[in-house]
This record gives sequence, structure tokens and C-alpha cells, in this order.
Amino acid sequence: MSTHVQKPGWFTVHVLNRFVAWLTRRGVSVWGSRVLAVRGRKSGQWRTTPVNLLTLDGRQYLVAPRGHVQWTHNMRAAGGGELHLGKRVDAFTATEVGDDDKTPILRAYLKRWKAEVGVFFNGVGPDSPDDRLRRIAPDHPVFEITITS
Repeated sequence: MSTHVQKPGWFTVHVLNRFVAWLTRRGVSVWGSRVLAVRGRKSGQWRTTPVNLLTLDGRQYLVAPRGHVQWTHNMRAAGGGELHLGKRVDAFTATEVGDDDKTPILRAYLKRWKAEVGVFFNGVGPDSPDDRLRRIAPDHPVFEITITS
């Protein structure tokens, strides 16, 4: 498994993520944004972060553009969590998608959010050939989610 991580800078952590989370908690989705809540694998405490929820062919996915970050480790341990949009809370279970199946998901994700997250994909974009998307797949965890509530 890849250990690829691109840590966010101060502006992202203290300004951008907080602003998007603030809007999302008030029911304003910014291009599909949700606040992900997942239990910490060590503490058991709820941890939250803004994420982009991708819907593709009737299925929903969470993609980690920055790589194997804390929420991805917690998601593997917890097997699910909650997505918040305003007062709406959707509990879900999560199944990690294998690298060989990520290509169309990564392509759709980049097509929708390249301006926001493209810098984390090392020059790979929505129009890149399949082999380039497949090459970066191990660096970007993807979870298919199933709403349970």
C-alpha cells in the first residue's frame, strides 16, 4: 500500500476548510461538499473534515485527493461514518475500492473538482490516459459509501 500524503497548509486548515465546513453545516453544499464525521481509530472520538461527495452511475464515493490522510485510516478502522449537510445526517458504511477499479472514479472526480484538487494528482487530469490514472490510483484512497439511515 502507498503511504502517499500531501498535508494541507495553514491557509487550507485554518481558513478554507473551516469556511467550507461552516457553509456545509448550515446546509450550503459547495459543489457536493459534506462534512465527514468518522470515529478516530485510537481515541474513538468523532473526527470531522469537509469532503466532496461524488455520485457516479448511481453510486456514491469519497475520494482522498491528499492521499492516505487521517480520515482514510479512521474510515478503514471504523468501516463507515456520517455525512452532514445542514441538519441532515446520513449514516453510511464504506467499502474501499481496489486500485484496478478506481480509474473511472478518479476521472469523474477530477472532471468535477480539478480546479480545487488537481494539484494533488501530479499532473494527472480528467483527460489523462487510463494508464496514468491507474498509476496514481494507489496514492488516492477511494471508498464507496452506502447510506444506511
